Amino acid sequence: MNASTLKCATPTRRSRRAIGQAGLGLAVPVLILIVWQLVGQSPDMAGVVPTPVQVARAWYAWIFGPPGMGLNPYQGTWAGNVQYSAMRVIQGFVLAMLLGIPLGLAIGWSRLVSQTLDPLIQGLRPIPITAWLPFSIALFGIRDMGSIFLIFLGGFYAIVVNTTQGARDVDRNLVRAARMMGASSAQLLRRVVLPAAMPAIFTGLRIGLGISWTAVIVSEMVAVKSGLGYVLWDAYYVGRMDIVLADMVSIGLMGFLSDRLIVIIERRILVWRMLQNH
Repeated sequence: MNASTLKCATPTRRSRRAIGQAGLGLAVPVLILIVWQLVGQSPDMAGVVPTPVQVARAWYAWIFGPPGMGLNPYQGTWAGNVQYSAMRVIQGFVLAMLLGIPLGLAIGWSRLVSQTLDPLIQGLRPIPITAWLPFSIALFGIRDMGSIFLIFLGGFYAIVVNTTQGARDVDRNLVRAARMMGASSAQLLRRVVLPAAMPAIFTGLRIGLGISWTAVIVSEMVAVKSGLGYVLWDAYYVGRMDIVLADMVSIGLMGFLSDRLIVIIERRILVWRMLQNH
């Protein structure tokens, strides 16, 4: 087999592997949809659980249907509600990231900061987001800031804990080598500790982003009057289970896409780690 044949065989093998992986990833969802459709069509479940076909029709109307002068909140309002929820997630998550990463690095690297702040964070971390709802409403009222506050809390703890662990797990030989080369504490933190902790930081970002999407749905059910969470509760209240399920799929889709975005950024920044693994 000559070199040109090998070059042609390698992309073909990769494409077959990619198709096989995609098929495996779709097998379980397709099976769930088939079972769901069969169960939804049974006489006992008629009118209780809408079938995937009914959900798809309602979702299509929610996305592409004419708004109808506000008379039907489930016609053509999908994009606006997704935008409301996404903007709240972005604002709360960015705040969590801007505070959680530096604080996690400080706690993981400095014994004094760890002794001062880590007990407080570990004491507040087990409090669920739902427990903060009354406090958020009392402090911010029925406004966006209350939702952003809850999203911030949801993402903050995952980011700060993973960043702390990443900073604590830095190879001490790298630290000693940097010290021997005359690196200051600031240079050591920026050029050694931060790059070494980046894999743990990105793990925290992915976990925190997922919790942020949970937090925005919880907060929009109570603390604001727009977004996917608000539609979810409103549709349940009026008995539109097809919209409820379409909303749940929308939330999962947005969470998946935002997670993929974090993964793409991680691969761009941590290209050196991928080269090491291969």
